[in-house]
Amino acid sequence: MTTVGRKRVWQCGHYRLPLARTLVMGILNVTPDSFSDGGRYADTAVAIERGHALVAEGAHLIDVGGESTRPGSDTVSVEDELTRVVPVVSALAERLGVPISVDTRNAEVAAACVASGASIINDISGFSDPAMVEVAASGDAGLVVMHMLGEPKSMQDEPHYADVVAEVCGYLATRARMLEDAGVIPGRIALDPGIGFGKTTAHNLALLQNLEEFVSLGYPLLVGASRKRFIGEITSVPTPAGRVQGSVAVACWSALHGTDIVRVHDVAPTVEALAMFATLAGDGAESV
Repeated sequence: MTTVGRKRVWQCGHYRLPLARTLVMGILNVTPDSFSDGGRYADTAVAIERGHALVAEGAHLIDVGGESTRPGSDTVSVEDELTRVVPVVSALAERLGVPISVDTRNAEVAAACVASGASIINDISGFSDPAMVEVAASGDAGLVVMHMLGEPKSMQDEPHYADVVAEVCGYLATRARMLEDAGVIPGRIALDPGIGFGKTTAHNLALLQNLEEFVSLGYPLLVGASRKRFIGEITSVPTPAGRVQGSVAVACWSALHGTDIVRVHDVAPTVEALAMFATLAGDGAESV
């Protein structure tokens, strides 16, 4: 399935993001221990500069994260997470003119970032915390509901599913309905199958090969596979930063199978590849 003819909109605060093209969400980790670029953007001024660079490369959205959720990672204190993300979110929201997302599991952090200008709350725990649901329902930010099996510390310890596609799809549909029951309008909700979060390589491939199942739920679909371990396993590239080509390939596959947003580290090559794929698919320049 290509992106031809889609006219849906994702409502994210005062932004109304048309989904006639696949949007690129640039990753900005302001942590000292991210699996891919830990420490590079831990300084606030450097992180803000990086945010500007991502937009210059073509990013339509920026996702700011202050807690590493790589396999085996430990939690950080609310105070540390607030210190890392709020100044960056505030500066970028004020200056960039694109939606800023906060990648957090913590309701206090989400609320503070929305108050500082964030337009999206990206919760890897699928809004399982009632306090996070309350934050979501009390505002108008866009919401990314992700599936994760377990917790980051242990999620890769022999993950098992009877049917990974059906189980992840069912989970996301249930969480979306829960948010709607709490008062969130459907147009604010996007879904993310959680590539790499409690999944083996086989699980990740099954999800990517069945993206239409998630598209059929009727919500915007986000896929974040950038630089993940399964790409390294398939391409024999051991270091995350070297997995650019494999990551771009997954982004293009995702876009061509109905994904609305791809979350990536390497914005420029992803934007260029999506432009070429869209042209070959007959979608034209407006579909990337």
